[in-house]
Parts: sequence; C-alpha cells; structure tokens
Amino acid sequence: MANSRLDIPESARPLRLAKIDATGIAAIHLIALLAFVPWFFSWTGAVLAFLGLYVFGTLGISLCFHRMLTHRGLVCPKWFEHSLAILGLCCVQDTPARWVGMHRRHHEHADEQPDPHSPLAGFFWAHIGWMIFRNRDITRTRVVSRYAKDIVRDPFYAKLEKDFRWARVVLISWLVFFAGGFLVELALKRSGLPAIQFGLSVLIWGVFVRTVLVWHITWSVNSVTHLWGYRNYETDESSRNNLIIGFLSNGEGWHNNHHAAPSSARFGRRWWELDATWLTIRVLSALGLARNIVTRSPSLPIAGSVGAK
Repeated sequence: MANSRLDIPESARPLRLAKIDATGIAAIHLIALLAFVPWFFSWTGAVLAFLGLYVFGTLGISLCFHRMLTHRGLVCPKWFEHSLAILGLCCVQDTPARWVGMHRRHHEHADEQPDPHSPLAGFFWAHIGWMIFRNRDITRTRVVSRYAKDIVRDPFYAKLEKDFRWARVVLISWLVFFAGGFLVELALKRSGLPAIQFGLSVLIWGVFVRTVLVWHITWSVNSVTHLWGYRNYETDESSRNNLIIGFLSNGEGWHNNHHAAPSSARFGRRWWELDATWLTIRVLSALGLARNIVTRSPSLPIAGSVGAK
C-alpha cells in the first residue's frame, strides 16, 4: 500500500486539549524523571522496572488486553484472565473495554480517516497526540458500545467502567509498591528515613519508570510500525515489522504479520522474529492455563521482498 497523507480526524478539530488525560500523562513522565536523582535510586527498583516490562507490559497488555481480549486468540480460566487484566490496568492505559474498543476500531479503519492513531496524520499524532486531544468519535461511551460490548458483558469489566474504579486499582498498586519497599527496609534496618528512601525508589522505578517505558513501547506499535520496517505480507494498510520494536515489545512489533492474521495469537513468522508473548502462551498451554489458541497463518500474498516498502 502506498503511503498517503491523512488529515487529523475532523472529529478532533479544532484541537482541544483533553486536560485530564494530558495532565496525567505529563505528571507520570515528570515523576519518572526523578529516577535521575541519585537519592531515588536502588538496584531493587531498577530490577523491578526491568521485570515489570514483562510482568505488566507483556502479560497485561500484549497477552491479555491485545491477543486475548481484543482478538480472542486464546482463552484462559476467568480467574487467570482477570488477574492478567489487573496487570494490564496497572500500565495506566485505561480500562480493558476501552483499550479493546480503540484497537478494534484501529483494525477496522487502519490508516484510514477514522483510524484513531494513524501516523499518516503525523508521527506525533499517532504516538501521543490522539490521546491528549479531544476526539468526539472516540468517547468512552461510543467506543465501548460500538466495539467492546462483549467485554462489558463480563461483570468484572463492567464494574471497572464505573466511578473510576480502574483508577482506584492503579492507585492501590502504587501504594503496594511503596509500602512493600518501606516495610522491607523498616524490618531490616528499623529506621524511618532509609525505609522511606527505599520505598520511594521502588515506587519511582518499579512503577513510574516502568509505566513510561511500557507506554512508549506500546505507542511505538501505533506509530513506528506503520512507518518504518519491512513487510512480509501485502496487507491493505501500511503496517510493518520493525526489528527494534519487535524485540522491545516481546513480539508486538511484528505488526505487519499481525495485520495479516489479526486473530492469530502468534505474531512472529520468520526465524528471527522472536515473539516472547507467543512463547509465554505456549508455556501457559502446557500448564493448562490457555486453550483454544488460534495459530492461523496469513492467507495474504507474500510481499515482494523482505525489505519491501
């Protein structure tokens, strides 16, 4: 598909800042910058941030929100599905229902005017702009009612939509990180200030640094992988496989493969396309925690060459 420039959606013009969303995104970025202050550093916090990319980003967003809830590429026991959804909530990417609705809308209108975040309307728009400016067509009510009715039939997800309950879950998770670090250090050293320092280091790194990293990895799938990379399949939009995003996102960056077979739980197709989320699904299957796994291969024509634009 040849790239062509798109205008910012008419429903988002004139541009008006979504004050709550923009403020929240800015605040979390600013708090994460405290990681550069030595007083807030601990190796434990740094390790938690690294592990969190997998625990919250891969298990919560990639496996649960994306491959399981959005595309129904696998089925897990409800108690396990809901547990993974809580991990996804802790990434502060809105509720499962709205996340699913937005992504399904993207697939329905990929790189067309109604696409919420096509980079053909500009890299900044695809990466973050669509979230910080109001868009009348993607309000919570419209998106959930049109694209995620099946999700909110589950009382668990329906409850998360009410009275900002999902935000309470996020705040509780932040408290758990701080309290865990504080109490462990207090038990070891029996001193208030070192315990506060350690608790804050765990909070800054294990929550805010990790959240910002997961954000930009996720957002890069929206932006980078529709602009730069190679195409295995001749899809009718501009999706690409991007080596950097593919590895950083544990498989989500093989985006052309995904658009070629959206319901498949397996994104990596070539030997070098490591898909850690898919490997995790295979482990869960062996443990009896995943079934009805979709592994459909794309039926679209193979792109002319690995480096085809």
